Amino acid sequence: MRAAYRVLASLIALAVVLQVASIAMAGFTVAGDAEDGATIGADYSNFGQSYHSMAGMAIALLALVFLIVSFLTNVPRGRMLAGIVVGLVVLQILLAVVSFGLPALGLLHGINGLAIAGVAGMASRRAATVAQPATSA
Repeated sequence: MRAAYRVLASLIALAVVLQVASIAMAGFTVAGDAEDGATIGADYSNFGQSYHSMAGMAIALLALVFLIVSFLTNVPRGRMLAGIVVGLVVLQILLAVVSFGLPALGLLHGINGLAIAGVAGMASRRAATVAQPATSA
């Protein structure tokens, strides 16, 4: 189960990296489309925006599975790290919703995303470096 814990933690961290990349792509696509004369309104969307939204929900699902797996493994502080990831993901969703009304909070949304990747990466490394029990000679 330690391997499943490590894989899930690594997938969450990787998914956040892809989130950052997709929202950057979305921003540049909006700028390019506006420069080309496109009307950017409520019905406007691009691949980066759509991917960012859908992948965010996938990260939430991964985080819940990660928390469940954390109870089935013996990674030191594994449950705590998984719980922090879940808490940060919940905060991320709340920040996303609120940021549409108060765009300046989008800064916190971005910073919190990096925190999710950092904690998930820490959890993955912790699972990889768990000391093996000593064998008797």
